[in-house]
Amino acid sequence: MPISERLRSLLDSHRVAYQVTTHPQAFTAREVASAEHLPARELAKTVVIWGDGDYHMIVVPANKLVDFQELRLALDFNQVRLATEEELGKLFPDCETGAMPPFGSLYGLSVYLDRALAGEPNLAFNGGTHLDVVHMRTEDFRTLAAPAVVSLAREPALPRGW
Repeated sequence: MPISERLRSLLDSHRVAYQVTTHPQAFTAREVASAEHLPARELAKTVVIWGDGDYHMIVVPANKLVDFQELRLALDFNQVRLATEEELGKLFPDCETGAMPPFGSLYGLSVYLDRALAGEPNLAFNGGTHLDVVHMRTEDFRTLAAPAVVSLAREPALPRGW
């Protein structure tokens, strides 16, 4: 399955400059960043959550984790949880599970971009498969996706050596 046709159509119709690269199959955001020879801070990881009765896309750097406490406070949610794999399959029928691009407008979802990614000049993200990555200017992404920019992520805890 190549890059999602929905995504390609959106980018092409807005005449946005982008590049698609293909790498060996990778499932985690860190694996994708490594396969693409990118700093993990430039790879956008799309996390889908269910919060207060609706689904939302959270877009954070691959080297960070979603901070659910911060997320609840920033978005004023009472309840929040990760979407299940079954839910992802229904929400993104044209994408491989976990490889959805961060364009909520294609799927009727709101998008929240972590402040750390908003400051990067370029970003890359899964194009609907575990093989294809789309590279584009962050400014173009922000224009098309119209995300709310908030602080949503934290550094992973360092392992403690005893």
